[in-house]
Amino acid sequence: MPIDRERTRKLLKEFDFVSLFREELGWDRYNNDIRVQVDGRTFSLTGVAEKRGMAAFLCNPQDKDSVPDYVLRRKIDRETTKSIHEHIIVYTDRDRTTQIWQWVRRETGRPTACREHSYHREQPGDSLIQKLQSIAFSLEEEDGLTLVDVTGRTRAAFDLDRITKRFYDRFKKEHDAFLKFIEGIPDEELLRWYASVMLNRLMFVYFIQKKGFVDGDPDYLRHKLAASASGDRFYRDLLCPLFFEGFAKKEDERDPETSRLLGKVPYLNGGIFLKHQIEERYGGNIRIPDSAFEKLFDFFDQYQWHLDERPLRADNEINPDVLGYIFEKYINQKQMGAYYTKEDITEYISKSTIIPFLFDAARQKCKIAFEGDQSVWRLLQTDPDRYIYESVRKGIQLSLPDEIAAGLNDVSRRTEWNKTASVEFALPTEIWREVVDRRRRYDEVRSKAVAGEITSINDFVTYNLDLRQFAQDVIENCEGPELLRAFYHAIEKVTILDPTCGSGAFLFAALNILEPLYEACLDRMEVFLEELEQSGEKHRVDKYGDFKKILKRIDEHPNRRYFILKSIIINNLFGVDIMEEAVEICKLRLFLKLVAQVDEVEKIEPLPDIDFNIRAGNTLVGFATLQDVEKALSGQLFAGDTLKHIKEQAEEIESFFELFRQMQTAQGMDSKDFRDAKDEVGNRLRALEDALNRHLADTYGIDAKKTKDYKKWLVSHKPFHWFVEFYGIMTDGGFDVIIGNPPYVEYTKVRSLYSVRDYCTEPSANLYAFTSERSMNLLSSEGGFGFIVPISVACTQRMKAVQDCLDCSNASVWFSHYAERPGKLFTGAEVLLSIILTRKWITDLPKTLFTTGFTKWSAEERKYLFERTQYCPVPTKPRSYVIPKLAAETEIGILSKLLSYRGSLHLSLQNRSRHKVFYRIGGGRYWKVFTSFQPRFTLNGEPGVSSRENYLYFGSEPLRDAAISALSSSLFYWYFVLTTNCRDLNPVDLREFPISLDSISGDDLSVLGELSQRLMSDYEEKSESKEKKSKLTGHIVYQEFYPRLSKPLIDEIDHVLARHYNFTDEELDFIINYDIKYRMGRVDQEEDEA
Repeated sequence: MPIDRERTRKLLKEFDFVSLFREELGWDRYNNDIRVQVDGRTFSLTGVAEKRGMAAFLCNPQDKDSVPDYVLRRKIDRETTKSIHEHIIVYTDRDRTTQIWQWVRRETGRPTACREHSYHREQPGDSLIQKLQSIAFSLEEEDGLTLVDVTGRTRAAFDLDRITKRFYDRFKKEHDAFLKFIEGIPDEELLRWYASVMLNRLMFVYFIQKKGFVDGDPDYLRHKLAASASGDRFYRDLLCPLFFEGFAKKEDERDPETSRLLGKVPYLNGGIFLKHQIEERYGGNIRIPDSAFEKLFDFFDQYQWHLDERPLRADNEINPDVLGYIFEKYINQKQMGAYYTKEDITEYISKSTIIPFLFDAARQKCKIAFEGDQSVWRLLQTDPDRYIYESVRKGIQLSLPDEIAAGLNDVSRRTEWNKTASVEFALPTEIWREVVDRRRRYDEVRSKAVAGEITSINDFVTYNLDLRQFAQDVIENCEGPELLRAFYHAIEKVTILDPTCGSGAFLFAALNILEPLYEACLDRMEVFLEELEQSGEKHRVDKYGDFKKILKRIDEHPNRRYFILKSIIINNLFGVDIMEEAVEICKLRLFLKLVAQVDEVEKIEPLPDIDFNIRAGNTLVGFATLQDVEKALSGQLFAGDTLKHIKEQAEEIESFFELFRQMQTAQGMDSKDFRDAKDEVGNRLRALEDALNRHLADTYGIDAKKTKDYKKWLVSHKPFHWFVEFYGIMTDGGFDVIIGNPPYVEYTKVRSLYSVRDYCTEPSANLYAFTSERSMNLLSSEGGFGFIVPISVACTQRMKAVQDCLDCSNASVWFSHYAERPGKLFTGAEVLLSIILTRKWITDLPKTLFTTGFTKWSAEERKYLFERTQYCPVPTKPRSYVIPKLAAETEIGILSKLLSYRGSLHLSLQNRSRHKVFYRIGGGRYWKVFTSFQPRFTLNGEPGVSSRENYLYFGSEPLRDAAISALSSSLFYWYFVLTTNCRDLNPVDLREFPISLDSISGDDLSVLGELSQRLMSDYEEKSESKEKKSKLTGHIVYQEFYPRLSKPLIDEIDHVLARHYNFTDEELDFIINYDIKYRMGRVDQEEDEA
């Protein structure tokens, strides 16, 4: 609803807020007043108006004439939130000369941020009136209006694209069709690559033309194609000039003929519209007929291309996120071992590494803010619920039903705990047992917070508190400038690397985490300057001079958010990928993120050139440090002189690069000077790279003088020399944060292409292991690291080298573990995963290792998955290479009791005997089946044995039967999940199960034997014959068992074992009900029997 600007201006000057809200903004009457206590003072907030649950209050001055200062206003806001969540507060002074409008911005995927706008009666108030326009409502809007609509008017929510998969399926077909039109590129791989280059450029143009940024024509490309003269010249006569003259040069640098041809197109810079290496090589020969573009534009025109950050509303709308999805799918097609990493994963890893680093960096500069009663931790202590995720707090204010509460201290009264919980208490799919566990965790964490026991940012990771909100609040509530300076400099200087960046998913997550913190710093600086000016106090001329300088530099740019994002991209984000296409997509997506901030073509600033930030190369091959070069040169004549020369060259390159970086955020930069600076850096870098490549080739036994062999080696290995490419960062100690999703590829699959040298993790034989080790070597001495990798990292012997690498380098390590059923982290990927978070050595921190249980979830629970992460300390390892999957203190007690018993199942095993236990080495996600008889199995009508069947041998029938009972127990299943990859049943997993059959009492051994025989009969009776047919294996008929139907018998076994291990009632209850929702809540599918 458009408002009357002049009447609004008049009401603002008169301080008539009731009329303003009700008559001009369309809000409703609201007469509720509230009183809040802050620092021993009482503030009265008068209700002015309300709209669907969002209230506007007036805070008049009390005992002072002036408006409360910023720190006090923030405290008033936090106290008000406890009474009414969504609100606006207007503060005024007694003389009615000043207003400060305060509201809270809540956006999807961002921390809650406090925003303020100051207004003085002498001002015209245009900027405030513009903001008020966004919260004005007409009578016609009333019927369908909700709180979400009202609060949504104050923010731009950015929803995930719902139709990327459908777009990709069509895109793939169009991509394949388009490349068939291209002529003049003889190499098939380069041809496919160039097709991707062209489609990327054209999609970029589609996004920006729809905003009217290309000659004011939202259908610029379609119209230019229609106007193209015959002879298939659209590519040569329009697109090439558009890319290499129009977007790549300022208007006054283009020749008149090109300007007339193209019309008014913006200068974009950015490197994306410089000639590609394929064009440099084959440019004169490349031909693409007009019909190729007609077909492609027909496809593009079926979609609405949105570059802004509004929610998507229709199935034919797409935004730049589609580019990342397309590339990740393309990588999967090439079987590169990479998976599309969703935003919840990238955000969790990024915030858990970046924010702790920022806090520790700020703490080093301003220790006083982190110590004593008024430290930053006071925010958590006084309002812990603000930092405990809402999903964890669900239903916490309600008293448990009597039948559920009865079991809190009496295990025998938990008969209702495995039933689905009432919706007012529970998150989707939760049973009462999970609700009780979540509430216990809430009470534990809240109690620690209130008691002031959480005084480390690492504790926020361990207790899974809201790091982003806490960081936002600490900056917004800085009481002194020193802490603000410390955080700003930490944010400005932090270096974040994804060493296998793909299309940039993790770099985008880092960008989204840093941006609101950067903005909060600037907002707080403005308040410091404003309060200094209003105070009238005498002060040094240069007081807050650094703040003035920073804000002045930003004010020189037409778009503040654009400048913030551009600064972060240039100064903070770095990525490397072995695929050139990945690097191109990553840069393209970052450019689109920037252009999305601009509404008027005149306000488009040149895009940053990040060719030196986002690089192509092999992360695993090359010299990481100067010491690596020194080692390679050892024994050579004049090695010292060579090393000195290399270092001098690298230092020169870094000085030129630093100048180039500074040019990027300068206003009025000459594009020719910029290109010359880039060429200078590039030429020097290539010369040094060539020299280093020759030294590296020598270590591989390649003679660089044999040109053919040397070039072949260069193409296959794609060496990347970290200490040169990022010389400044490496000489400062390394990257501050390294995050990512490395490729899950066995070394044997790439060894024919390239080989690695001098890796401690080489026995692990997987690229993710090598990438982890390389990252540790690139990480600064107090850096943070976060990877998502296969679960094998936590439980297989060959990955011990990776664990040792992490253990040696880090003070704190967190492992969390994730199933692939029923929900999976990577869509379409059958891979069990672990997330590793680490912090390197920090002097005042003890060495700690934390882990989670084996997390399962359904699609409805995905939204809360990472908010529900629950870490547990690891007191001991069951085996040297096993990180146990523990989720609760109860499990620590159970594990301790098991490991305190000397001996294991292997002491009772024989090499061969007639007393066999039959089991399968794979299959059975929720149950493991052990029998005393051969399961039925036929192949093409002939009796046989499954290829996945294996055996254990015992010296007697009583021992065999007791072993079957023990291995069929929920206790063994728990231990299996705790210590293995949760999929394969390897012999070592059975042999090392900590049970000594000889130590079991005679009576218990007899009972276990009897239960085993009853269980076998029950299995047999309830089993079914299943068929499978395939061209590969033929016609199979096999016996399928349903252990869940025998759960009462298995529970009896666990009671006997509990007696043997001396479990408490609480521990036995835990074991019997372990993973109960998934083990009993679905039909057991013993698939893949062949």
